[in-house]
Amino acid sequence: MAILVTKSSIPKYEEYIEEIKPIFENYWLTNMGPIHEKLEAKLLEYLDVPSISLFSNGHLALEIAIHALGLRKNGGEVITTPFTFVSTTNAIVRNGLKPVFCDIKEDDYTIDPTKIEDLITDNTVAILPVHVYGNVCDVEVIEQIARKHELKVIYDAAHAFGVKYKRTGIGNFGDASMFSFHATKVFNTIEGGAITFKDASLTKSLRDYKNFGLDEQGDVYSFAGNAKMDEFRAAMGLCNLRHVNESIIYRKKAHERYMERLANTKGIKVNGIKDDVEHNYSYFPVCFDKKMFGKSSNEILLELKSKDIFARRYFYPPINEMRIFRKQYGEADTPVAHNVSSNILCLPMFEGLSICDVDKICDIILK
Repeated sequence: MAILVTKSSIPKYEEYIEEIKPIFENYWLTNMGPIHEKLEAKLLEYLDVPSISLFSNGHLALEIAIHALGLRKNGGEVITTPFTFVSTTNAIVRNGLKPVFCDIKEDDYTIDPTKIEDLITDNTVAILPVHVYGNVCDVEVIEQIARKHELKVIYDAAHAFGVKYKRTGIGNFGDASMFSFHATKVFNTIEGGAITFKDASLTKSLRDYKNFGLDEQGDVYSFAGNAKMDEFRAAMGLCNLRHVNESIIYRKKAHERYMERLANTKGIKVNGIKDDVEHNYSYFPVCFDKKMFGKSSNEILLELKSKDIFARRYFYPPINEMRIFRKQYGEADTPVAHNVSSNILCLPMFEGLSICDVDKICDIILK
C-alpha cells in the first residue's frame, strides 16, 4: 500500500452523522448557523485566544484580515518570507499591496528578523511572517520592530494549529493570525480557516467582509465577497477537534522515530524543537546536502516514489523565484531561502503513520 506524504484526519462515520443530524432538522446549512457558532466557541477555548472568526478557507481568511486591518495603500509594501505557500503572497498582492521578500533563518526556516529593518521604507505597512512547519517565528523581536516603525503584524499560522510558545497559544501574537483548516492540516474542517485577533472592533468587520459587506440592517458598505464556513464543515471541525490532541500524540511518536534514525546522519539536517515551544508535529522536513550525504533531495524523492512512498519538496521553488513574481517584482536576494528550498524534502507525516512505516522510509534513505 502506498504511503502518502499526508493523510487527512477524519472521525468515525457514525460520529460525523450524529453531528450533522441537527442540520436535517433545522435546515440551517450556512450563514453562521448554530454548529458554526459552536465550533467558533470551542476553537476560541482550544487556541486560548481573545477573539476568533471562521472562514471558508485559510486563504480568504488571510486576504480579508489584510483588508480589515486597513492595510490597503497605493504602493503599500508588506515584508514577508519567500519560503511559504503561494497563498501567503497572493493574499498580499490581491489586496493591491507589494510583497517585499526577506530571507529566512537557517535553523528553523522562519523569517530572519535581523534582515527586516533594512527592508522597511516609507511605504511599508505591515510584516507578514510565517510559522513554517509549526516552527515559531521570533515573535518578540518582530513585535519590537513593528512597534518601533508603527507597523501591523499578521502571522500566517497555517502550519501552527495548537502550537504554543512559552505556554501561550500562538494565535495571540501580532495583530492577527491566520489558521488553515485544510484537509491536509493537523486539524481540518475539510476546507476552512480562521483569523484570531486581539482588537475586538475587528469582529464586526471580519464578519461583514466574509458576507458580501452586508451589515446588520442589510445594507452594503464594502465591496466584499463570500467566505463563510458552512454547517457541514463546522460539524467536521467539531468532530476532529475532539481527537486533535490524540492525533498530535501519534504524530509526535513518528517524529521521534524519524529523529532517532536520521538526526545524527552526516549530510542530513533535521529540525529540532525549541524548549519553550509546544509543537504540533505537522511536518517532518529534512534538508539533504548532496556533497556530504551523497544523494540530493530530488534523488531521494524519486527513490521513495519508486517504492510507492510519496514525499514532497515543500516549499520549492521559493516564491520570489516563481515566474510571475520574478517578472512582476524582479529578483530578490534571499540566498538562505534558495538553498533551503533546493535541498528540502518533507517526509510522510500523519497520525496513522506507523513506526514500521517510518523505519521503511528511513531504510530507503539511508541505504
